[in-house]
Amino acid sequence: MIVFTITDKEFKQLATYIKANYGINLKEEKRALVTSRLHNVLIQNNFDNFSDYYEYVVSDKTGNAVTTLINKITTNHTFFMREADHFFYFKDKVLPYLINTVRDKDLRIWSAGCSSGEEPYTLAMIIDEYLGKRKIWWDAKVLATDISSKVLKQAQEGIYAGDDIASLPAQWRNNYFKRIDNERVAIIDKIKNEVIFRKFNLMEEIFPFKKKFHVIFCRNVMIYFDAQTKRNLVNKFYDMMEYGGYLFIGHSESLNREEIKFKYIMPAVYRKI
Repeated sequence: MIVFTITDKEFKQLATYIKANYGINLKEEKRALVTSRLHNVLIQNNFDNFSDYYEYVVSDKTGNAVTTLINKITTNHTFFMREADHFFYFKDKVLPYLINTVRDKDLRIWSAGCSSGEEPYTLAMIIDEYLGKRKIWWDAKVLATDISSKVLKQAQEGIYAGDDIASLPAQWRNNYFKRIDNERVAIIDKIKNEVIFRKFNLMEEIFPFKKKFHVIFCRNVMIYFDAQTKRNLVNKFYDMMEYGGYLFIGHSESLNREEIKFKYIMPAVYRKI
């Protein structure tokens, strides 16, 4: 069995490339994780070392090599109703405010770093339940983006283990999911059609969106960024948000309030005022 090791130079080379292009800050303690996750990639492509692999990634014009790299090194762990107080606040405070103030009935919500889809689908279910019969008058689709094509494919399929939805209200389980077999369920098309999945890198210099957002969820993404990268991204979020809009970040993340324009509302919730 082949066992690869990564030298200091090789790790620094790879880490510098990933940080420059994707914002992910691979610290020294991630060296073993990077090595193990890329081990089979090196074997499958007959590389002798990480230097050859790095040259392959940066020279590949198809983008397939870097797609595989990102799929391997990113951790996409999430679940329905993760950090549930955010969803309750969205339902009880944010939606009533937006429904009463957004005059063109075009609700723009972005799940940035959507992983396998649980977050944007939850938002879509909350909106559907809240609007009820009024839904026909609203454009309330959720934009869901991620840099990992692997999790985006999984999210678009909308298939989950039955145990994954056990924490959801019975009404949601009955109304928004259909059973595939004894172990799996699928999001119904009505909700699936309310989420637009796109591959997107948050490190893009210019965000290509034509209109500003009312709500941005970017939770447990910035834990991988250093302070400067995080500050730059939050400033972009601010510029891409309507006044009165809300930013939700992960509870394990924090922002320096003196360095951002957003107003602190409650733990991990900020607002553009």
